[in-house]
Amino acid sequence: MYIELKTGYSDDGPAWIGYVKTSKSKKTIYFNDHAFQKAIGCYANYVDIENGDEYWISGLKKAESNRHWAGRGKILIDRCAVPEYLALIGEPKLPANLFEVVDLEDCFPVERVRQLLNCGTVQEADS
Repeated sequence: MYIELKTGYSDDGPAWIGYVKTSKSKKTIYFNDHAFQKAIGCYANYVDIENGDEYWISGLKKAESNRHWAGRGKILIDRCAVPEYLALIGEPKLPANLFEVVDLEDCFPVERVRQLLNCGTVQEADS
C-alpha cells in the first residue's frame, strides 16, 4: 500500500510503500505501529485512530509516481516490498530520485488499538 501523511503537509508529507494488515472487516488498516480508519476529507481518506492525523492511503499505481502530481520528496519503500513493487511497475530497479529503501518493522498495533476502542475513548470502530 501507499501511505502518505497529510496533516501538517500539503502533498509533500512523509510517504511510504509497505505491507499493511487489515482487520477482518477491512475497516481498519495497520501499518508501522499506527492504525487507520476510513474518513472523509478533501485531501485525506484515512485518519490515525490514536492521534487524529489524516493520511492518504491507496493501492499502488503501476505507472507514474504514487505521489500527488504537485507533491515532492522521496517515498520510503520497505526493503521487503521492493521486488514485488518492481514486478508491479515492470522496472529492473527503483528510480533513486523517487525512492529511498528502508527497513520497516512489521508492527501492527492490533491489541493496543482494540483496547483503546473498547475503553470508549475513541469512536467505536472495527478492530
